[in-house]
Amino acid sequence: MSPMPGGTDPEIPVVDMDRPPGPWRVLWKKFSRNPFAMGGLIVLLIFVLLAVFAPYLTSYGPEKIDLMFANLKPGAEGHPLGTDELGRDILSRLLYSARISLLIGFSVAAVSVLVGSVVGAISGYFGGFVDTVFMRIVDVMNSVPSLFLNILVMALFGTQIKFMILILAFTSWMSIARLVRGTFLQLREMQYVEAARAIGVSSWGIIFRHLLRNASFPIIVNATLMVGGAILSESALSYLGLGIQAPATSWGLMLSSAQEFMLIDPMQAVYPGLCILLVVLAVNFIGDGIRDALDPRQQVTKSRRRLEQWRKNYSKSGN
Repeated sequence: MSPMPGGTDPEIPVVDMDRPPGPWRVLWKKFSRNPFAMGGLIVLLIFVLLAVFAPYLTSYGPEKIDLMFANLKPGAEGHPLGTDELGRDILSRLLYSARISLLIGFSVAAVSVLVGSVVGAISGYFGGFVDTVFMRIVDVMNSVPSLFLNILVMALFGTQIKFMILILAFTSWMSIARLVRGTFLQLREMQYVEAARAIGVSSWGIIFRHLLRNASFPIIVNATLMVGGAILSESALSYLGLGIQAPATSWGLMLSSAQEFMLIDPMQAVYPGLCILLVVLAVNFIGDGIRDALDPRQQVTKSRRRLEQWRKNYSKSGN
């Protein structure tokens, strides 16, 4: 640029590159200011770490039987939480049970979200006959008693973890499908979708590269809540004797075994029940925190100086 008459250069405005935070950063800001959500996240992380490092936190295996030390009270040497009727260390069984219960919870949520998102996306985007067929399938699945179906499948195919994950996911994906369908019915009419069609983007590219991203927030909220429901379902099946079987262990199976010894040592039932309560409550708090963070009415408080700086840098008028 040539200098202005008189030898002075024109004053070039300097734009501050400190841009407003993106949607994920705003989401984390709102989430981190929710004490219940942060408390739930901390509790869930503690249980995940205890499950991962279970072999290093106890010297006993969950299936190790020692009838010489059966029904020891909490605080016994080498057994901080005591032992059960077969002399198995309760702390060890709780830690290893967390592995199975959390694995089932997160796996069921992941499979349900995958199936429900695909079905809901296809149904909501294409509409018409495809939408009718898929939604009637969802209606049929919702009319089937899930507990009866779970018991039937587990009785026919066995109580392996993979079968439990599949059957629980098979009876849980419908809510995600309806949610994604409703979101797609709104998003498919947006201008950027029309622009993508105009430049030749395929329908599958629009679904998976554009629309599904915009529907990700409500999917995340429902996925977190689904983890707690899957843990409760697994515990119920194991309590009825149709879930995890020995020598494996889960919190539901520990509750089932402890009911015969309630008068002798009621704490054997309190420990696994308390673990289920804490994990499910933590997951629900996390889901509620994400939902509140996504609420546009919940604004993150910003300083007046920062707002004035953004207005000066990015407003068209510069005022």
